[in-house]
Amino acid sequence: MDQHAADSAFQEPDLDRIARDVGIPPCPAILGRFSAEMQQPEPDMRKLAEFIGADIALSAALLKLVNSPFYGLRTKATNVHQALSIIGLRAGANLVTGLILRQAFPPGGNALMQRFWDKASGIAAAALVAARRISGIDLDEAHTYALFRDCGMPVMISKFTDYANVIDRLEHVPGAQVTALEQMDYQYSHARVGYALARGWLLPEPFCRAILYHHDFEKVATGRREVEPANRKLIAFGLLMEQLATLRSGGGVCPDWESGEQFVLETLRITPDDIIALAQEPAAEED
Repeated sequence: MDQHAADSAFQEPDLDRIARDVGIPPCPAILGRFSAEMQQPEPDMRKLAEFIGADIALSAALLKLVNSPFYGLRTKATNVHQALSIIGLRAGANLVTGLILRQAFPPGGNALMQRFWDKASGIAAAALVAARRISGIDLDEAHTYALFRDCGMPVMISKFTDYANVIDRLEHVPGAQVTALEQMDYQYSHARVGYALARGWLLPEPFCRAILYHHDFEKVATGRREVEPANRKLIAFGLLMEQLATLRSGGGVCPDWESGEQFVLETLRITPDDIIALAQEPAAEED
């Protein structure tokens, strides 16, 4: 992406055009209400629980995740209010946002969408374990980022019938090259579409920029002005999760690792031995 393209990505009219042209779903009503309440000086947990409780599928998914072995609760949560009380409002907000993303793009018999969610779910499960081992990484934010990092892809899958070619390329070609090809073929890359979705869904700007620049490690590492205020640690963590998934599947290095390895090691303050140890740990349960 050139400088002009990067700058234009932050203009509201441009974001509106992406949403209209590619078909980004508007912010779900429940997420809008949840976000508005979270911005109050003293969010009302009872009201937040009611928002979630009104959606049976969302309530069930949240309870299943909170009651999973990963959280190790001695007493299982039996309702949404208990779940939020146990994990906290901020963590709950992160988890709810990720669960709503799944609802917005169900597989529905689409093999490519199922393939996307299988990979995203595996990476998110690994994130729950790795985030506990790395200093300075927020557990639930990392889990949400693992799901949202490539959230432009399900939008593109829904829009373009030949998008399987792009997903196949990402298995073998560095992401920066793939996003450049997307720009030529579709006018928008999955990184820009993901940024537009995250902004439209009221996620924090540092989180949104971490989606936009998740393949631009050189720009992030050198502190380019247009990258700010991207969450550098999330970008590094996302690439680490990609590499861990590759190692666990018996591969060597993921396509982005060569250009981003040093950035990951320095940003997260870990060593190659730490990565090997993380790859050998079992992932948390994740649907």
